[in-house]
Amino acid sequence: MNSKRVLLIFYRNPEKGKVKTRLASTVGADKALKIYLQLAEHTRNESAALQDCDKIVFYSNEVEQDDIWSQKVFKKQKQVGDDLGQRMQNAFEYAFAAGYEQACIIGTDCLELNTEILAGAFRQFENGDTVIGPAEDGGYYLLGLKQIIPTLFLNKRWSTDSVLFDTIEDFKKLQLSFIELETLNDVDTEDDLPMDWRTMHD
Repeated sequence: MNSKRVLLIFYRNPEKGKVKTRLASTVGADKALKIYLQLAEHTRNESAALQDCDKIVFYSNEVEQDDIWSQKVFKKQKQVGDDLGQRMQNAFEYAFAAGYEQACIIGTDCLELNTEILAGAFRQFENGDTVIGPAEDGGYYLLGLKQIIPTLFLNKRWSTDSVLFDTIEDFKKLQLSFIELETLNDVDTEDDLPMDWRTMHD
């Protein structure tokens, strides 16, 4: 452990037909996989540039040693749990058990997420108990905690537009102060892609 801060990156192993399925329904599985890998590379580049922060990639299926995530920069673990909530809770528990004091979790779906926003998220721990980055689809692209809060990962309809609202309601019920970052757009469908990305892979 080189820092008291850690970025947890949830990464789905890149298998054709199993990533970006909503996107694939309109652009095809091949193009969806290419776009997914480019999103992952964007996330890798922006997170690698984050200073004074360890980074751990959590793989959905199996840890891959020789891939886009350099082991010189990123530690690697496998996700554990039956649903997304359990997997995220277990990742946070892993981080805090390892001695980290601040942890933020992200996926690899947000093209608008950059190093500056990530660094700002960690700075916001000075102002609140938790940090959350709202996504335009009603979910969140980042969640930051200073301790494990199991309630946040229970009774959520993951991948629906109620996740952000329900999570903020949990903050309020638990009397946790929270900082909302700027709202960003996750890439889930063809409409979420920048125009140059829509034509680049044709």
